[in-house]
Amino acid sequence: MAKTIMVVDDEPDVRNTIKTALESNGYKVVTAVNGDDCLQKIGTVKPKPALVLMDIMMPGTPVKDIVPKLKGYKVVYISVVRTSEAEKEDLMKSKNIKGFIQKPFDVNDMVKKVQKYAGK
Repeated sequence: MAKTIMVVDDEPDVRNTIKTALESNGYKVVTAVNGDDCLQKIGTVKPKPALVLMDIMMPGTPVKDIVPKLKGYKVVYISVVRTSEAEKEDLMKSKNIKGFIQKPFDVNDMVKKVQKYAGK
């Protein structure tokens, strides 16, 4: 059965690019437009997402307040903002945070990171 990935980003282009790339690599993809939308949808997604790709900067509830509510889900941040090592350390404090994907990303590299964190 295909693993499910949830993509949470307020930019439609980013959501669609990631969705297309992951679906062509055999994943089922569910999208959300921000952290609040993610929290509303995630409990209804079957099978449970193997990974949540989440933009760090989105309107609505701050991501740092959303991530603690995603206990039991692996999260990888998607960030256009260059983060310092100190900022990364702070963002990585939560045990469910697995890594970062820097925007703009190479699609093949992004897929490899998803495979690494979610499995094939």
